[in-house]
Amino acid sequence: MKTKLLAAVTGMLMMVGSAQALTVYTSVDEENASAILKAFTESTGVKVDMVFLSSGPAMSRIEAEANRPQADVWFGAPSENHILAAERGLVEPYVSANAGDLTDEFKDANGNWHAIYTNPLALGVRTDLLESRGAPVPASWEDLKNEAYKGLIQMPSPQSSGTAYAVILTLTQLWGEDAAFEYMKALNPNIQTYTQSGTAPSGALGVGETPIALQFSPGFLKLVDEGFPVKVVFPSEGVGYEVAAMSILKGANNLDDAKKLVDWMTSAEGQEQLAAAKTYFLPIRSDVSAGEGIPTLKDIKLVSYDPSFASDNRQRLVDRWVDEVLGQ
Repeated sequence: MKTKLLAAVTGMLMMVGSAQALTVYTSVDEENASAILKAFTESTGVKVDMVFLSSGPAMSRIEAEANRPQADVWFGAPSENHILAAERGLVEPYVSANAGDLTDEFKDANGNWHAIYTNPLALGVRTDLLESRGAPVPASWEDLKNEAYKGLIQMPSPQSSGTAYAVILTLTQLWGEDAAFEYMKALNPNIQTYTQSGTAPSGALGVGETPIALQFSPGFLKLVDEGFPVKVVFPSEGVGYEVAAMSILKGANNLDDAKKLVDWMTSAEGQEQLAAAKTYFLPIRSDVSAGEGIPTLKDIKLVSYDPSFASDNRQRLVDRWVDEVLGQ
């Protein structure tokens, strides 16, 4: 009798274990993450428990839970964050069967992370507001120094935003570090405010609080799609871009389903959900369309930078920005 009872209890535990939801810490915004992960569940049958955490808090929580992981996958945050997580021994390497369909900047050779989507930096311009001031529409980074834009530009602060740090990396790659900082010092009088959030400038653009905003492109593409008088400008010298990535966490309790998420997200089916859900994110696969009216990566002059350099030099470059640009 005891043997039968033990077998029954063991069987019930196995059933509970097999039905365990995949726990995902997402640093993709909640609305878009929900849409993407819902499509994953509908396609695979894998249930997902999602917890939203921005990049910094996510890293801190994953480190604090390293000895007893509470999540299976970190979904979102720039690739340099995942590189740092791998260096700290927080991820479980896995090379997806789809890795061969991705270019090198969208995957780690050892399987420590795979990309989810990419977004270039862009300017969002309220053409109606500039026209009312008799000011031209900027086409380049250099154009932004025009005195006609004094106090009219919003961009995020590198102190709190990975988007703004991408601006520093882009300008450094284009002109060298010293010249990049001289440019940012010259641009400073034209900055209306440095926002805490990386997506706040597009919100301000939408309500007419500012005529020029700088951030990654999705917020601007959404405004255009919604009918706002907004032009999306990719500065002619070239723009950096974010690579939002995902990694399986070391000690994941649901490793098999974590691998399924990586495989699905890097597949054509998973990438097509970016357009289907109107995320305005650009796909990482060349065989998947970004959606009607959204530019492809081939249409934009992209500036690449080494994610390892980005990870290793972040604090130093942000500190320099605070001292030389904000503190001038």
